[in-house]
Amino acid sequence: MRHRRSLAAWGAAVALAGFLLSFPPQLATAALAQGTEAASAAKRPSFDVTEATIDSIHKALASHKLTCVQVVQDYIDRINAYDKPAGGKLATNAIQTVNRTALTRAAQLDAAYAKSARLTGPLHCIPVLVKDQVETADMPTTYGSAIFKGLQSGRDATVVARLRAAGAVILAKTNMGEYASGYAGSSFGVCRNPYDLTRSPSSSSCGTGAGVAANYGAVGIGEDTGGSVRGPAGANDLVGLRPTTPLISRYGMMPATPTRDTLGPLTRTVKDAAIVTSVIAGYDPNDPLTAQSLGRTPADGKYYDHLSKNALKGKRIGVIRETMATDTDPTTPDYARVKAVTDKAYADLSRLGATVIDPIVVPNLKSLLSAAMDYRGETEAAVNAYLKQLPHAPVSSFAQIANSPLVTPTRRAGLRSARGKTTNDPGYQKERQARDELRQTMLKVMADNHLDAIAYPGAYHEPPVIPDDILTNPDATNGVLTGTNRYLSPSIGFPDLAVPAGFTSTNLPVGIDLLGRPFTEETLLQLGYAYEQGTSHRKPPSTTPPLPTR
Repeated sequence: MRHRRSLAAWGAAVALAGFLLSFPPQLATAALAQGTEAASAAKRPSFDVTEATIDSIHKALASHKLTCVQVVQDYIDRINAYDKPAGGKLATNAIQTVNRTALTRAAQLDAAYAKSARLTGPLHCIPVLVKDQVETADMPTTYGSAIFKGLQSGRDATVVARLRAAGAVILAKTNMGEYASGYAGSSFGVCRNPYDLTRSPSSSSCGTGAGVAANYGAVGIGEDTGGSVRGPAGANDLVGLRPTTPLISRYGMMPATPTRDTLGPLTRTVKDAAIVTSVIAGYDPNDPLTAQSLGRTPADGKYYDHLSKNALKGKRIGVIRETMATDTDPTTPDYARVKAVTDKAYADLSRLGATVIDPIVVPNLKSLLSAAMDYRGETEAAVNAYLKQLPHAPVSSFAQIANSPLVTPTRRAGLRSARGKTTNDPGYQKERQARDELRQTMLKVMADNHLDAIAYPGAYHEPPVIPDDILTNPDATNGVLTGTNRYLSPSIGFPDLAVPAGFTSTNLPVGIDLLGRPFTEETLLQLGYAYEQGTSHRKPPSTTPPLPTR
C-alpha cells in the first residue's frame, strides 16, 4: 500500500498541466511525467474506471465521488501499468500516444462543471481512444507507420472535432495495422489481444479494440474498410458499429478504399455505442458522401433514446449459416467451439422474443462476395489526393509509401499489389457490378423473408496465434485461419453491429453481427441492446485487472 496523500496532489497536477502547452516539447514531456506522478500518488477515488460507462462516469461526477481529472488520471495509470512490454513479458501494446493536454482538458471541464453544475455535452469528461488513422491537432498521426512518425497535421478530423464539442477528452491515439491492414506496424510493433496476449486482436483498429477492452479509455473510435471495427469488437468482447457508409464523415482520415471506408465506435456497451454515434453522425460539407444521410437519422439525433430490453419481441431475424470466407475450415476444433457459442446466441435471440429464421439462403452469396473483393482500384488515387492536402506530409505519393523499406514487409507486399491500379481497370468494373448485384440480392432476401436484421458470426475461428515473424516475413499470415465473415457489410454499404456473444470453452471471445438495411442503425442498436441486456456476455480481461487502491 503506497503512502496516501490528500487530494491536494490532484490540484498540483492540474495546475502543472495548465502550463504544458507553453513549454518546449522536451520540457512538456518531463513536466507531464511529474504531474502524473503527483496525481498518481493521490488516494484513488472509490469510483473504479474499470468497465465504467458514460452514464456511470456522469453519475459519479454528479455525486462528487470524483473529478474529471481523477477519471483521466486513472485511465493514464492503467495505460502506464499494463500497455507496454516490460522485462520480456508480453503486453497489449495498444496505445501509440497519450495526449499531453488530457489533464489540462480535464481541469477545464471540472471548472466548467463547478461553475454551472451542468455537463458540457453528452460526452462530458469521457476519455476517448482514437485510431491513429484519424487526425488530431494536439497529437501525431502516424497511420501505424515509421514514415509518418511524429507527424502533426495541426488539425482535427471532423469526428474528433465533434467529440471535443460534445465534451470528450481525446485521451490517446491507438496503434493500428500499418496503413489500415493487419495488427502490426513499423511505428509500434504488434498489437496483442488482452484475453490472450499471444493472439491477434483482429484487424487494423487493433489498438482501439484492445485498449477499450483493457479499460485504457471509456470508449473508442475505429475505422472499418473490411472489418476493422467489427473484427476487434468480436475478438475483444466489445460492441462495434460499422454504420451505413455515408452516415459518418471521413474527413481528416487517410483513405484506403473510399467507397468502403467508414469510422465507427468501439465500446463496452451498446448504449455507449449509441451515444457516440449520436455525436459523430451526420452531414459534413468536407465529406460530400455524407449528404446522403440528411433526413435519415433520428429526428432528435439521439440513437439512444428508445433502447429497450424488450426490443427483440416481434422482430424477425434471419441467420446466414453459409461460410463466407475461403479460409474457413469446418473440420477444426476451434470452428466447433465458435459454432457452439453462436448457436447459443441464435437460441437466445429467440428466447428474448425474436422470430429467428434459421437458415436463410442468399443466392450466390459466396461467389458474389468473392467477385466483390478486389479493393485495389481506388487506393492509389485516393491516397495521393489525401497526401496532396496533408500539411507537413513527409512523402507526396502512394508509390513512395509502397516502396519504402521502412514499411513492414507484410504490409509492403500488400501496398505494392495496388500500385498502378485504377477505377478504369476492367477488374474494378466487374467488382462494382458484383457489389451492386450483391446489394440487390440482400435487399430481396430481407424483403422476401420480412426481416428486420440478419445475424451471422463475425468469424468462424478463434483469434489466431500471432506469428513470431509477423514484422519480418511478407508471408507471415499466409495459412493462418481467420474465417472472417465481415466483408459482406462493406461490400454493400449496409450497417452492421457486432455484439459480444460469449466465450469459447478456451475462454476466447466470440461476437455475432447484426446486419440491417441502409440507415437502420437505430433499429440495430435497439436489437443489440435487448440482446446484450438479456445475456450479459461482456467480461473484462484478466490480464488488465483493476489497479490496487492506494
